[in-house]
Amino acid sequence: MPRPLRVAIVGAGPAGIYAADALLKSEAAAEPGVSIDLFERMPAPFGLIRYGVAPDHPRIKGIVTALHQVLDKPQVRLFGNVDYPNDISLDELHSFYDAVIFSTGATADRALTIPGVELDGSYGAADFVSWYDGHPDVPRTWPLEAEKVAVLGVGNVALDVARILAKTADELLTTEIPPNVYEGLKANKALEVHVFGRRGPAQAKFSPMELRELDHSPTIEVIVNPEDIDYDEGSIATRRANKQADMVAKTLENWAIRDIGERPHKLFLHFFESPVEVLGEDGKVVGLRTERTELDGTGNVKGTGQFTDWDVQSVYRAVGYLSDELPKLPWDVASGTVPDEGGRVIEAGAPLQSTYVTGWIRRGPVGLIGHTKGDANETVANLLADHAEGRLSTPDAPAPEAVEAFLGERGVRYTTWEGWHRLDAAEKALGEPQGRERVKIVEREDMLEASGA
Repeated sequence: MPRPLRVAIVGAGPAGIYAADALLKSEAAAEPGVSIDLFERMPAPFGLIRYGVAPDHPRIKGIVTALHQVLDKPQVRLFGNVDYPNDISLDELHSFYDAVIFSTGATADRALTIPGVELDGSYGAADFVSWYDGHPDVPRTWPLEAEKVAVLGVGNVALDVARILAKTADELLTTEIPPNVYEGLKANKALEVHVFGRRGPAQAKFSPMELRELDHSPTIEVIVNPEDIDYDEGSIATRRANKQADMVAKTLENWAIRDIGERPHKLFLHFFESPVEVLGEDGKVVGLRTERTELDGTGNVKGTGQFTDWDVQSVYRAVGYLSDELPKLPWDVASGTVPDEGGRVIEAGAPLQSTYVTGWIRRGPVGLIGHTKGDANETVANLLADHAEGRLSTPDAPAPEAVEAFLGERGVRYTTWEGWHRLDAAEKALGEPQGRERVKIVEREDMLEASGA
């Protein structure tokens, strides 16, 4: 009797769970069936939804409900707190599974090569996001001494960082932020936050809803300079072709023509300002130098040779995420991705047998969470085609209990899907006395204890 197709998915964020869902909905799931194990280095699943989405975005966290339905399926198991390749290597995965899909995402900051980025007070946005999202592997405190702050970038991460810096700690107390983050934000001295983009309003990568949310806080005054509202032929074409870009531009136009109000924290959105240097004294950030740019007709910009020094005491770089290199897999340094064709990992011009990628590790950190669904469907379709044509390797120990025995022998304290339900209940219990949905548990050891690892 044929056994179920055994698939390991490394990374239990949205991309990995969408891949599991695609497998469960395939014809192979009916006959001879599929058996899926998700390996996640954190004790809890959900990846960037738990550790990359701002705590005041419960709407996006609602995606977790849909992901829950996949992990609830009996054909799916979760092994949390298992690190690739230290706890289980590629060869070991292949000894237990017919195929391995990597969906490890992107958590590091993309480099920005301008002078002064190494100064004290210059930070990567990804590190700050990990801190306020209660990631167990980052410091418990964050220096928030600066009264004037610069954020470089015009994507949603830049908006999140700017909004968290501009809001009061009490505004965020209704969310799941842990006590150390609340205490840190209570000490935040920021009164002005300046967001810089080198191109114009039509080229901003904000989502319309995320942008409008900036203006909902009773403590944040959003300010746009009317001189920054400018469009060339390329910009006009972008607005005509892209409804979201048009909505963003309209919102910015409305903000540019209104009177400045009295809300205590000022959040400036600057366009046509290209950062050229982080200014320092005695090893500390004391300013930011930008060059004014202008549109060139195509929607791109060129420098004007006009420079401005901005009085800021800290700088946050939100210029994109970068994936961590995965040992034993080929790597494209420039894009920070694993080379692939249709999700099949490509090494030396040929597919690496039984090895696949999906999500940001495959195509880079672009698009919204839902965009990884198409990736997962394509990767899984090609995996199943390889299975149907006998191209997958045959594992030595395909029995599901073999993996549990292996991890037990290694002494790996792994968490399970049942363990997530226990951790989930523990976090909700912490929030209940304060009338909050949950309070996030931060320490890895405490997460393992609550999960019953």
